[in-house]
Amino acid sequence: MVVGAKKELSGSKSMIIFLVSLSLLLYGVGVLKVNPAVCLIFSSLSAIYLGMAFGCQWAVFEENMGETVKKMFMGMAIMMFVGILIGSWMSSGTIPLLMYYGLKYLPAPFFLIAACLLCCAMSLMTGTSWGTMGTIGVALMGVAQGLGIPLPYAAGAIVVGALVGDKLSPLSDTTIVAPSVCNVNIYDHIKSMLYTTLPCLVISLALYAVLGLNFQQQNLAANENYLLILNTLEANFKLNILLLLPPVVVLVLIFMKKPTIPVFGVGIILAMILSMGIQGNTVKQVLVACTAGLGKSTGVAAVDAMINRGGLLSMMPSVGLIIGAAIFSASLNSCGVFSMFLNSVEKYTTGRKSLLFFSYILHLILASLTGVYLVTFAIVGPLLSPLFDRFNLSRRNLSRMLEDTGTAFSPIVPWSNISIFILGTLGLSSFEYIAYAPLTYLGVVFAVFYILTGIGIYNSDGSLVVRLVASKKR
Repeated sequence: MVVGAKKELSGSKSMIIFLVSLSLLLYGVGVLKVNPAVCLIFSSLSAIYLGMAFGCQWAVFEENMGETVKKMFMGMAIMMFVGILIGSWMSSGTIPLLMYYGLKYLPAPFFLIAACLLCCAMSLMTGTSWGTMGTIGVALMGVAQGLGIPLPYAAGAIVVGALVGDKLSPLSDTTIVAPSVCNVNIYDHIKSMLYTTLPCLVISLALYAVLGLNFQQQNLAANENYLLILNTLEANFKLNILLLLPPVVVLVLIFMKKPTIPVFGVGIILAMILSMGIQGNTVKQVLVACTAGLGKSTGVAAVDAMINRGGLLSMMPSVGLIIGAAIFSASLNSCGVFSMFLNSVEKYTTGRKSLLFFSYILHLILASLTGVYLVTFAIVGPLLSPLFDRFNLSRRNLSRMLEDTGTAFSPIVPWSNISIFILGTLGLSSFEYIAYAPLTYLGVVFAVFYILTGIGIYNSDGSLVVRLVASKKR
């Protein structure tokens, strides 16, 4: 990427461009509730016009945009394959099979724990916390209501499970984009995420175990919503154990660290074969599902919402958002905004700990202000990467920070896109369920602990700053 304008702007001019473009973005996203991708484009235009008025050359903008979009291209390509993958797995009955057995063997005395783990498993398999909350999450809220379990408890468990799966799934857009903007291997990124994600999950499950003690054992088999969902899934899909083949093969290949797109291609082809062979769908029906989702009507709204997901087109809004974020990021960089911030960070950063603390504070503020963490990923990742290199810190620390303060923390922010989505699907505001979703705020707490102690912090060569297990040579 070309760094800044050929005619270097003063810090005050760069700050004016940043404040104007950010104000337009916040006004469009936060006040007008306009599509974030459109707001990013218009904010980019404001930066471009002001920058050119101050003496920046269009060639610099053009080159930076091309380089930024090029860097993000593989992430966008993977997201499109994920959409096709989900559509094919819906068509084959693979995801409905997982839903069916997950619901059927849900232990009633441990509903909150089971709901959290079920959402975690589904989010891991599909790579989408939104899809998980909008499908099985909606169904679980209905079951919780029938059982007399407080809805904030259920919503907290669903959100935690969905976010854990989203943060650790190689199919997730955030898990793809965060390491992509930091130039980090996705599997190294996932490994580093375990330090802040797993402790939060354990604490969350302990909380749900304690909350579950307040409720008497009840039989899910007598719940009408629960039975209706099970019977509808069973009536509309042939639930054959062979349908587990695509996810099993994909997971094995992922653990073998095979290239992502070819692996997804194998999962898609297997699902298409099973869809035609077991479900009896035609080639056209399978391809339509891969394009726009299953589009199946079962007569039960809750089930329709669960299964009519995925498809290439479902990923286009996210792809558009990433392109808009890339253009916005490149426009600010061309105007010297990144250099201005980098100079400020360099001025006040005295060591590794101050850099790590600054990165968390900076992204927490920006992600909270914009409410769209994929936007800030593209800004903060490229901005701080050179500093992490300079202080001999692995960039996986940076990519993990983006997720801890973005993916996990954003549900706390009432105006964030995910909070609005949760309100629309689960019917609760962030203030109602957040106390029962420890993952959203404890990730940052654990991060502070790791920064202070050095535990879980990686050097640039991939080694840990503090090794918890002593070397055999010692």
